[in-house]
Amino acid sequence: MGFFSGRVTFARYRLHGQPPMMFGEEHLDQLAANQAGRQRIASSDGIEIGWSAGDHILDVKFDLAKNIINDMLHIAMRIDQQKLPSDLLKAYYAIDLQALSANNPSGHASAKQKREARESARERLEDEARDGRYLKRKLIPVVWDRLSNELLFGVTSLAQVDRLLTLWQQTFGVGFEAITAGRQAYRMSEVREQTRSVDDASPSVFVPGISPQDVAWVLDETSRDFLGNEFLLWLWYTLEVEGDAIPLSDGTEAVVMMARTLVLECPRAMTGHETITCEGPTRLPEAKKAVQSGKMPRKAGLTLVRHNEQYEFTLHAETLAIGSAKMPPIEESDARVALEERATQIRHLTESVDLLFDAFVAQRLADEWPETLAKIQKWLQGGDRRQSAMMG
Repeated sequence: MGFFSGRVTFARYRLHGQPPMMFGEEHLDQLAANQAGRQRIASSDGIEIGWSAGDHILDVKFDLAKNIINDMLHIAMRIDQQKLPSDLLKAYYAIDLQALSANNPSGHASAKQKREARESARERLEDEARDGRYLKRKLIPVVWDRLSNELLFGVTSLAQVDRLLTLWQQTFGVGFEAITAGRQAYRMSEVREQTRSVDDASPSVFVPGISPQDVAWVLDETSRDFLGNEFLLWLWYTLEVEGDAIPLSDGTEAVVMMARTLVLECPRAMTGHETITCEGPTRLPEAKKAVQSGKMPRKAGLTLVRHNEQYEFTLHAETLAIGSAKMPPIEESDARVALEERATQIRHLTESVDLLFDAFVAQRLADEWPETLAKIQKWLQGGDRRQSAMMG
């Protein structure tokens, strides 16, 4: 069931308004009224969406025990799309065109006949499609966490978010907004009364003379999502120079390692991107050389340990989305208790990522940030660990 087995992938969204006191039958009724195959929402491109109960592609039996786990409403959005086979359409067109132009003295089809053949071929294929033979269905798991009032959407891309928003608003009457690096920085800065510092923030110059003052993938000038890219670079520096145990604001610490993958891209959109895949990507010389040339991290594989719970996942910089997270094993024979423990793990993972990001935000907005930035600049120039740590 999506989030409750195997690896976990999701982007996070903050729901508008207050969460319910508890989930109940009324929520299941709202889902059933918008279930896949009944009262579906169809877009102009012919794609239809609706809710699934999540067990399988045709499951629409919503149930309190199955769909509500430890204050989490767990469902799936089903996407139905007609995929007319292009090779068959081409074949029908050829057959119809041959029949229409068989008696032409010139031996060639006219423009009118070509148009008619295209229309008849498509009509024929669409007639066949009415029985569902060309219908492609897929499920994307969705979790509404009542405790945080967050929506976890089981993909990291933004391709289907508009569809989810439309379906969610029709079902529950509320909207949501993405939890991105910039928005999280604003929320975290409110506690320290530093929101003005976020407003005033601009991309840090990690490589003087090379680092640009704007970032190609952050199109909204009011967005501060570039802080997610700076977070990954700060984390890289911190782990290499200061150690892998990072103190957190709640009094705990996170032990972190960058592992498996690292994706870097040019903020000017001029020199492309670079993907490094190995057990320790940041240890390879080409990784630091990419940053020295002006590239910034956009995605990184992390191993994170907090409260003796270990998670392995990929973190997307600007969106803070989590990809392919390997969760700690659950030593529990009771199936229901194991599901509830998985829900707790998902919360623990998001909390740990937030606390780790908050550790960066606290430094990034502090008066001492120029000193920290100078240390990172020195590190990127090739200074040894002791010089970088002692500088300033």
